[in-house]
Amino acid sequence: MNWRLALGSGLIVLWLSGSAAHAQVSDDIVKIGVLNDQSGLYADLGGPGSVTAARMAAEDAGGVVLGKSVEIVFADHQNKADVGVAVARRWFENEQVDMAIGFDNSAVALAVEQLAFEHNRIAIAGAVGSTAFTGKNCTPNEASWIYDSYALTTSLARSTVAAGGDSWFFITVDYAFGHSLEADATTAVQAAGGKVLGSVRHPLNTADFSSYLLQAQASGAKVIALANGGGDMVNAIKQANEFGLTKNQSMVALLIFISDVSSMQLQTAQGLKFVTAFYWDRDEESRAWSRRFFAKQGRMPTMAQAAVYSAVRHYLAAIAAAGTDDAKAVMAKMRELPVNDFYVRNGRLRADGRLVHDMYFAEVKMPEQSSGPWDYYNMLGVIPGGQAFRPPAEAGCPLVAH
Repeated sequence: MNWRLALGSGLIVLWLSGSAAHAQVSDDIVKIGVLNDQSGLYADLGGPGSVTAARMAAEDAGGVVLGKSVEIVFADHQNKADVGVAVARRWFENEQVDMAIGFDNSAVALAVEQLAFEHNRIAIAGAVGSTAFTGKNCTPNEASWIYDSYALTTSLARSTVAAGGDSWFFITVDYAFGHSLEADATTAVQAAGGKVLGSVRHPLNTADFSSYLLQAQASGAKVIALANGGGDMVNAIKQANEFGLTKNQSMVALLIFISDVSSMQLQTAQGLKFVTAFYWDRDEESRAWSRRFFAKQGRMPTMAQAAVYSAVRHYLAAIAAAGTDDAKAVMAKMRELPVNDFYVRNGRLRADGRLVHDMYFAEVKMPEQSSGPWDYYNMLGVIPGGQAFRPPAEAGCPLVAH
């Protein structure tokens, strides 16, 4: 295979010896582990709701595949890579978990991705922004189901610059996810003829953004871009409104979930433009599934939770089609079969693990435009999958022939 030559002899040895040392032992259960933030700043966007989505997918598949029962387990990685690795190692080595999914944290995802490869298990990323996951760190055993920093930032940055927002300042969360968002957005801004006047980085789970916002205000940039997510993004937007920054400068959030808008409320979030992979009210099929989810969870699903359902259903369908739950055979079928469900239309899984699908331009409604709870988005346009995601030849994955 071409990717073996591209990887180099060192990694070939690792793959072969790793497969021998950690051969996948089949049992009478297909066990899926949801590994994410269950209680911290990313819990609303994934958390328990992603566990609910995974269970729905297993139930809708009949709870059995190839005569084996499907079991969903979950754990809280606390947004710490070492905790996530410890859980995944226990799952893969002692508890016969076949596939880990979710993560919702780039540092955890990058670490677990390598561990899954070594143990011949599968790792599927949900809300993971780092392009390295399907780029330089890619493995044959992973997939990324929602977005990366390129998809979130490139089209948005270009359209913002074209509309006159040609000078930017970044407030960036200081780990792999934020770094990747800022880097891809910077490239897009400069390619469109704009300028980046500066940036400042903050720790994960920051409560007080005053010093960062004051630096952004002093920069004189037309656009203050938030390269963060979840509770960090919500706190930054709320405090920017309190400080009056939005009167003279535009705020761009490079990642927004519907749970964030619910937390901020429309009065604070109105007018924010962003890129998303999913909206519950997009069409009748998405509404039907989302109402089922709402009945169980008491809130509408985020794109991360919808993606977990989609990925689990596709994974189970691939097991059935492959006639085995061996990771390599299943991954081959996952790439062969198209993804068609309420979440994705005609999605396809590339060799680098990137699920290519349409993304959407959206805008948060003004309060008077909303008909009630969870009616939050105006859908402005479609970004075709081939345009939304970085071309495979530019992604840096050694599995892809150049």
